[in-house]
Amino acid sequence: MRLASIVIYVSDVPKAMQFYTKAFGFEVNFLDPDVQFPGRISGRQYQFGELKIPGGTVQFGTPALGALLMPGFPEASVSTSVELALYTDDVASVFYQAIQIGGEALRYPEVMPWGQTVAYLRSPEGTYIAICTSPVINNAES
Repeated sequence: MRLASIVIYVSDVPKAMQFYTKAFGFEVNFLDPDVQFPGRISGRQYQFGELKIPGGTVQFGTPALGALLMPGFPEASVSTSVELALYTDDVASVFYQAIQIGGEALRYPEVMPWGQTVAYLRSPEGTYIAICTSPVINNAES
């Protein structure tokens, strides 16, 4: 088994995808701004899209679509408690690019005690994003 994708629920899928493509250079695999699926309720937005990222995909859907597909899904909430961590060799450049595009700085780039460089931001739709170097692996025997 392997991870296929992470899905982030947002109120405006095209707008969220635009941030991720501009801030991080991710490529759009597909975008359906008006998903046609049985059971739709008039006046609600049913949007879905997918970005190709190195190593996988990130998908975006509206809460109305989540509720349509998964009974019991909390349609009223688009806030997330998920953190998306992205590895890069140049944390500062990626971080500041994301801030210029509309991300909110939470913690500026710094080297952690374990040797990893990490920065945190929040995307315009509210997802927490860590921009970091790969963790330093210590193979020393105890």
